Amino acid sequence: MNYINKRFFVEKTSVNKIAKKFGTPVYVYSLKKIEQNINNFKKSFKSINPLICFSVKSNCNINILRIIKNQGLGADVVSMGELMIALKAGINPKKIVFSGVGKTIEELDFAINKRILLINAESENEIIEIEKIAKRKKTLVNIGLRLNPDTNAQTLSKISTGKKEDKFGVSQKIFKRIIKNFKNSKYLKIKCLSVHIGSQITSNRPYEKMLRVIKNTIRNNNYNFEYVDLGGGMGIKYNLNQKKLDLNSYSSQIKSFLKKTNLKVIFEPGRFIIGDAGILLSKIIYIKQTKQKNFIILDAAMNDLIRPALYDAKHRISPSEKKNSFINKLHEFVGPICETSDKFLLTKKYQKIEQGDILIIHDVGAYGMVLSSNYNLRPKPAEVLIRGSKNIIIKKRQRINDIV
Repeated sequence: MNYINKRFFVEKTSVNKIAKKFGTPVYVYSLKKIEQNINNFKKSFKSINPLICFSVKSNCNINILRIIKNQGLGADVVSMGELMIALKAGINPKKIVFSGVGKTIEELDFAINKRILLINAESENEIIEIEKIAKRKKTLVNIGLRLNPDTNAQTLSKISTGKKEDKFGVSQKIFKRIIKNFKNSKYLKIKCLSVHIGSQITSNRPYEKMLRVIKNTIRNNNYNFEYVDLGGGMGIKYNLNQKKLDLNSYSSQIKSFLKKTNLKVIFEPGRFIIGDAGILLSKIIYIKQTKQKNFIILDAAMNDLIRPALYDAKHRISPSEKKNSFINKLHEFVGPICETSDKFLLTKKYQKIEQGDILIIHDVGAYGMVLSSNYNLRPKPAEVLIRGSKNIIIKKRQRINDIV
């Protein structure tokens, strides 16, 4: 995704052409970028040979999941719906892990019937329910046990999942008790120690601490796990000055951790695979000039992309065509929804733009469309996949009449 002769292209297709054909707002993904991200991830961890389970919660479009499946990846799911769509996309059940703190009896029953690789349990009560179902079905269920390592991921507070005050996993004390109570169960096999400390992590330090905690936990429990699920959370660059997680350094940390063990590593990346492979195209409806700043009112809104409103996340916004003239005045890019929080970005200056121009909101492939809604009774946008000069609609735009 870059500029060619001052016009922005996704692979061999200009975004202006995409916007004209499919309308706006519209999510656009690059097949080449998705495949490139997967290959880079595999290459970085080649010596570890992990099972890579794509985090379906980051992007659940079935056509994206089929690309993931064709690259040999599995899936990390957190609901029955996600499990169903992963299976429908053709992902091997033996490459699927089911995470989440509040799995219902119906969801557990469904997952056990599908004989997936692991159910990552997050409480003793959940394990008791799994054992009840397994006993009723007279079957052996493979589970993972999620440890809360009390590790600060140094990320946004709303996407931190590994501190003791977070709802995820169990403490080391409870972890030890569960291992002791269930290690001889006829219906459960605790195969995996699972952790996940948060998302959008760009420093290796939290992972270093996490690995130390895991190592001590394994030593203290004197139990032979088959897998260690290290979760995901690998961060990407949302702005040009931000650093990206050093995967090679992380790989070295894990190799050191794995010495003298036969543990198989599981990863659950989502954002790192799909985040920078997607953009959101939006049209300028109005430019509202005030003394303090110019409000650039877009046809995309917080119902289409809620990350800025929900997380105070910052996404770069670029014009579809570059110009040499700039306006030295505050520009605030906002949506049309009746909420003050319906805004995307504030910049000190911006190039000269006009009503009707197409803008690009970057790095929205993860937690973009999946978090969209019909707030203000607005239809959800279309999704388009670009493959060279071909553009394929992978999800149609909702129609207002159908919603009403």
